[in-house]
Amino acid sequence: MKNRVLSIICIGGLGFLGLGFMLGKNYEKISSETVSHAESIIGIAFSPAEKDSMIGNLERQRSSYESLRKYSLPNDIAPVLTFDPLPSSFHPSTDQLPIQWGFVEKSILDINDIDIAYAPVSTLSTWIKNGIITSEKLTLLYLERIKTHGDTLQLLISLLEEEALERARAMDKEIQAGNYRGPLHGIPYGVKDLFAVKDTKTTWGAMPFKDQEIEETATIVDKLNESGGVLLAKFTLGALAMGDVWYGGVTKNPWNLEQGASGSSAGSASAVSAGLIPFAIGTETLGSIVSPSTRNGVTGLRPTFGRVSRHGAMALSWTMDKVGPISRTAEDNAIVLAAINGRDEKDRSTIQAAFNYDSEKSFKDLRVGYFDKYFENAHEND
Repeated sequence: MKNRVLSIICIGGLGFLGLGFMLGKNYEKISSETVSHAESIIGIAFSPAEKDSMIGNLERQRSSYESLRKYSLPNDIAPVLTFDPLPSSFHPSTDQLPIQWGFVEKSILDINDIDIAYAPVSTLSTWIKNGIITSEKLTLLYLERIKTHGDTLQLLISLLEEEALERARAMDKEIQAGNYRGPLHGIPYGVKDLFAVKDTKTTWGAMPFKDQEIEETATIVDKLNESGGVLLAKFTLGALAMGDVWYGGVTKNPWNLEQGASGSSAGSASAVSAGLIPFAIGTETLGSIVSPSTRNGVTGLRPTFGRVSRHGAMALSWTMDKVGPISRTAEDNAIVLAAINGRDEKDRSTIQAAFNYDSEKSFKDLRVGYFDKYFENAHEND
């Protein structure tokens, strides 16, 4: 048993040796000398007899590692174990009630294209529903803005112009026929380019995957399309969901072109901030929605883990990745979340939980929890 423990310890040391001693020496076989090098790294001394006795185990373990490295797992293969952060005694409500949005209908008279471009989803939705503006007109407006400002902001991977216009016209025809799907009917949107969309590139922002195509469509894209959304573009992300630097450059903050947009949902946040799209989808592992939303002055929502399916998205961390919207307002994010949340059999980490909202409900009836220690001291520039 002792030798087995020592062997496991030593194999860790041998990993470090690969960066040092083994670069300069060609160890075809593990020897007592090899173990001696590992001793100096891990701070444990072995007797000559112990060194000799562990060599066989170390050889077998190294052989096992070499075999594992020859086998390539696709990024979309989920671990056999599913992470569930919910307390064992907690079960979210699945009693879904009719959502009462309570949208305020606003006039479009004397409003120019720039005002329309910066209008929230809740306002655009009422205009489309009431026939004040068509999805096609809205789509053309945003397409033109993306073409005009996309290069400056370095935020665009793929512009789906023809598909978007065809889709927008179809959504207009549905409304004319009396078939209204809901608040996202006819609303243009974009996604971070780590989501697969069939027949488009899905680059993950990294040069090795610059021309990658994945022949499926992410669940959230399917859900947004079912809700009537119109996919216009796939936006940049930091390479492999890290920061705002990608193979085409650095995505910019529209309010300060000397500054990056932060990341990794850089393109999604920058596009919403610049009025190139009403909302876009981002992902967060450790700040990748919150940080670019803060930097670009937009509203991001990082949902609870498991609320939204990650099927069709590049996996960075199977126990931390979350999918959420970036828009202008909390209400807009709620509209999008209502469309994309829920159980998905293709993502075993997802949960079934109701999303209920009633605009008539008084804020006085809500209970808000917070960690008081984070509010004890004032922080400059926060």
